[in-house]
Amino acid sequence: MLKRQKKKKRAVKSNQPWSIFDFGAVFLRTVKLMSEFAYILVILLGMIGLGAGFGYLVSQIESVKVPSKESLISQVSAVSAISEMRYGNGELIAPVDSDLLRTTVDSAAISDNVKKAIIATEDENFQEHNGVVPKAVFRATLASLLGFGETSGGSTLTQQLLKQQILGDDPTFKRKSKEIIYALALERYLDKDSILTDYLNVSPFGRNNKGQNIAGIEEAAQGIFGVSARDLTIPQAAYLAGLPQSPIVYSPYTADGQFKSAEELSYGLTRAKNVLYNMYRTGVLSKDDYENYLTYDVSQDFKQPETVTADSHDYLYYTVFDEAQAIMYDYLIKRDEVSESDLKNEETRQAYQELAIQELRLGGYQITTTLNQGIHQAMQNAALQYGGLLDDGTGQVQMGNVLMDNATGAVLGFVGGRDYASNQNNHAFDTVRSPGSSIKPMLPYGIAIDQGLMGSASVLSNYPTTFSSGQKIMHGEEEGTAMMNLQDALNTSWNIPAFWTYQLLQNQGVDSENYMTKLGINIADYNIESLPLGGGIEVSVAQMTNIYQMLANGGAYQEKHVVDSITAKDGTVIYQFDNQATQVVSKATASIMQELLRGPINSGITTSFKNRLQAINPNLANNVDWIGKTGTTNDFADAWLMLATPKVSLGNWAGHDDNRSLQSMTGYNNHANYVANLVNAISQVDPSLFDASKFSLDDSVIKATVLKATGLKQGPVQYNGRVYTYNGATTTSYWAQGGPEAMTYKFAIGGTDSDYQKAWSSLIGGN
Repeated sequence: MLKRQKKKKRAVKSNQPWSIFDFGAVFLRTVKLMSEFAYILVILLGMIGLGAGFGYLVSQIESVKVPSKESLISQVSAVSAISEMRYGNGELIAPVDSDLLRTTVDSAAISDNVKKAIIATEDENFQEHNGVVPKAVFRATLASLLGFGETSGGSTLTQQLLKQQILGDDPTFKRKSKEIIYALALERYLDKDSILTDYLNVSPFGRNNKGQNIAGIEEAAQGIFGVSARDLTIPQAAYLAGLPQSPIVYSPYTADGQFKSAEELSYGLTRAKNVLYNMYRTGVLSKDDYENYLTYDVSQDFKQPETVTADSHDYLYYTVFDEAQAIMYDYLIKRDEVSESDLKNEETRQAYQELAIQELRLGGYQITTTLNQGIHQAMQNAALQYGGLLDDGTGQVQMGNVLMDNATGAVLGFVGGRDYASNQNNHAFDTVRSPGSSIKPMLPYGIAIDQGLMGSASVLSNYPTTFSSGQKIMHGEEEGTAMMNLQDALNTSWNIPAFWTYQLLQNQGVDSENYMTKLGINIADYNIESLPLGGGIEVSVAQMTNIYQMLANGGAYQEKHVVDSITAKDGTVIYQFDNQATQVVSKATASIMQELLRGPINSGITTSFKNRLQAINPNLANNVDWIGKTGTTNDFADAWLMLATPKVSLGNWAGHDDNRSLQSMTGYNNHANYVANLVNAISQVDPSLFDASKFSLDDSVIKATVLKATGLKQGPVQYNGRVYTYNGATTTSYWAQGGPEAMTYKFAIGGTDSDYQKAWSSLIGGN
């Protein structure tokens, strides 16, 4: 009744004449309304321009499927589990370093001081909202559309929990839309205290007094102050509540567990004072308490630094981890349906790269490798025992070795170097060097055979010549000889025949890049004249081994891999190597090259490997069908020995990290000796890898009888104005397609008019 009377009285009063104060009040209200209208108008005009973006956000929200209660709660409540790397036989290689310590506790074990501090600082409306604050979503989306990125300040604790546990922090609309829907759902599924407890159990809190990364409020309380989370004082709680915003910056400790400098410590201490102010501002602290706690030096409560023994890993651990990380990145991109346009954003790519690492470290995955435990360990022992054979007086010589299964591309074992503790360069997978002549069986000869431009008995010019610059093409200290067949060119590894063959590919418009790209080899410039000699090419031992795997596997390339599968902790296989091969060259080409590559190993011209192996294990030397090729770079900086049998390929490199020269005979003797001992060590573990199986010519190979001297069919030729029929010795030439041409004056690949004059003079004169 009283309220009605007051309203009526005010109504009566409103009929009285206006005073100057009434006009002033109306004027002010009008200005306020106009200003608000103007603000709204600006926003509306901006929305017109940004409407497409917001429309896209809405469409993304509509497409999000609301997760089930069980699934969502399980994901946000999940804490880290140790992932493991295992050999192919299931034996443990090593746990994956989580680089994170976390101890979870129940809500009752967490002080109300820290709960209030977190809410006051990160989400003061936590108890009132339903998981999302609309104006904050609007502000964050607008900032993203305008290119200002997104700040976590606009996110509720619920949203922050979802980012940390499920969604990551990439700036795409798809992720934002999921975040909104998931937050609203989670608030329906869990009470506020459960959400807050989960947040405090999973959030990062920087480093402890040993320099270890820590997460969860209990680990933070113990690692920084040496107390339980339930016993945190208000100043301690305020300090910890300030850490999640930028945990590494605000943490009091460095990566090695030492106290930061006074200036760096001030960042976290100032942040703690801001938290105390937030607690006062939101009514958690009285003014007197706030001013009292503000003067307290919380740094006196910090634990003193301690040392921690770091886990020791080697080439194996980091090789597996790097490949698994790349696989996990691809899996997450596919899982979250991240588009190509989204990946053009560097922030998105970086966010997913970091998420991939986090998943591997904290997701409880089992990473099963292709590595044979016995073989891999035997290779390590051989490197330790026989690595000294490489040393030639030029300093400690490094090595890289990769053993690969031809049928699958699976790496069975590898050697990354002499000693990881003293040299962390992985010379098997990461170090890239010029392959020298070891590339010739593919580029140019393999491509030329595959294109039908040459056969196994084709003849090439080895007369002295130069690059277009006028620089002589040398073979060590030799300038060249005369005509020679392809087998001799490979056995002796002459450079001039390879040069002329690549010129033929270029002149014929052959797409050499297509071949090399299929093999995973990226070459910046295919116009480099020394390309077939290894110039302008940089490859790892693993990449080179993959080329020989392809040649030994009938031309079918199986991508090198160390990780066979990755299984989630619930048993779901999220990755399994796809055993689909890429046919790079024809079966005929591969088998012709297999036939040719027996020569470099058996002849002993460029490597003493076969003789060294004969002295160690005659059975391995005599009964195994070895094929392969050597490679040496300028000034003897690199020594390559590529080997293959019907079952496996073994790539081998030796050299110095600083590219200084080896002795001239190191590749021929020292390297061959080391590799022979390595092969013998592998054979002792699994003799079946080097059985008596043989390479054979494919049925599609074209066989033709040709003259040994010309590589062409017998027939008349005009020389010095007269017609001659050269009747020399014949041989069988193998072709992948086409076949040998009829006799012609310029019978060889490459060479000048002067070279052919000399060649025919020798042939006709000797006939």
